[in-house]
Amino acid sequence: MISTETQATPHIRTELPGPNARRVLAGDRQYISPSYTRDYPLVAAQGRGMKVTDVDGNEFLDFSAGIAVCSTGHCHPEVVAAIQAQAAKLIHMSGTDFYYEQMVAVAEALSRVAPMPGPHRVYYGNSGAEANEAAIKLARYHTGRQSIIGFYNSFHGRTMGALSLTSSKVTQRARFAPLVPGFFHIPYPDPYHPLHGAADVTAACLEDLDRLFRTTTPANEVAALFLEPVQGEGGYVVPPAEFLRELRKICTQHGILLVVDEVQSGCGRTGKMWAIEHFGVEPDIVTSAKGIASGMPLGVTLARAELMDWSAGAHASTFGGNPVCLAAAQATLKLLAGGLVRNAAEVGAYALEKMKAWPQRYSLVGEVRGLGLMLGIEIVSDQKSRTRNGESRNRLVQAAFRRGLLILGCGPNTIRLMPPLICTRGDVDTALSILETCLAEEEKKTAGKLPA
Repeated sequence: MISTETQATPHIRTELPGPNARRVLAGDRQYISPSYTRDYPLVAAQGRGMKVTDVDGNEFLDFSAGIAVCSTGHCHPEVVAAIQAQAAKLIHMSGTDFYYEQMVAVAEALSRVAPMPGPHRVYYGNSGAEANEAAIKLARYHTGRQSIIGFYNSFHGRTMGALSLTSSKVTQRARFAPLVPGFFHIPYPDPYHPLHGAADVTAACLEDLDRLFRTTTPANEVAALFLEPVQGEGGYVVPPAEFLRELRKICTQHGILLVVDEVQSGCGRTGKMWAIEHFGVEPDIVTSAKGIASGMPLGVTLARAELMDWSAGAHASTFGGNPVCLAAAQATLKLLAGGLVRNAAEVGAYALEKMKAWPQRYSLVGEVRGLGLMLGIEIVSDQKSRTRNGESRNRLVQAAFRRGLLILGCGPNTIRLMPPLICTRGDVDTALSILETCLAEEEKKTAGKLPA
């Protein structure tokens, strides 16, 4: 069901940040860990559908969805009703030691939409990082092997195992060594920035994998290869389908488990339930979080049943699969199947079509890419050399905020658009109009016609 809420229109009533926001920001500086990353001073007070209202009454059109989390929009009435009803009956019991029906019901629903043949088993955690930690442990437990392979520029979480797999930003790993041993990385195929300028990005990246097998990491000692079907924090990079198909063959040949991290790309974000479905590849394990419960904390590790063979006590979580979170997930999965996945495909295609001419119209835009409502705009300083332009990207994100549009960056120089899946063509028109205004002004600045 698509939201019937009135189309969100930005309305900025005060300077940004406003007086109430400044008060909260002062308290944040005093009491909150400085490790959090904030791109701009949004102090959210309320959300409904596509709209976020701050503590000063400023209204924003949200194309960030709480970092791809609010898949059904902010406070979807069916999700809210499910949360309220469950909270009135049972808030917590701990699935580690007890049983409750919501654990089975959500697992059955996930099994029906899994991107690989069943039967399946499900492990519940509280986040994407926990889902990936569970997948790392399960892969090592099941195979008896120690090595894990990931990709440069990938992001899988910040807990120590997930962090060892992450290769996104040096600040995420700096001063935390030694990390968990046994993790290795290879390049992710980026058609816009091919490895060493290779004409065939698939062959170049597969050669690096083969080199890894031949020099440092024997294939028969690799437990799993972790793949983001669309690289998220690394820049919303869509890989060639051939690359994923070849990876599947290599993993099957060597008994390596193929784990797809669908924490950001899953739950309808790309116009299919799972991004991996665009490539015709069946994984062994899927990790999910973010959009699966519309904002409630839930992480899922979904595996072919024969793989989840660890013994009682090998892994568990006190809060994972909390009844209230699972109620939100049930409502979310129903809404996704009821039209939101299809809407993501249709509205995402509309947005991509509207932006396809941007590289010809704006010298700052090198490429527009993506699947469904997982769209990236690569900002460059020179289109011919494809030189990354992170400074302009950052200014564009700030400029959009000042005009009432919430977006975020990813990778060194990409703007990502990841609105709730209730997004309409009208919302796209509003957002892209704001972005075009920001791009035009930034181009004048970079040309020296306006002060930066």
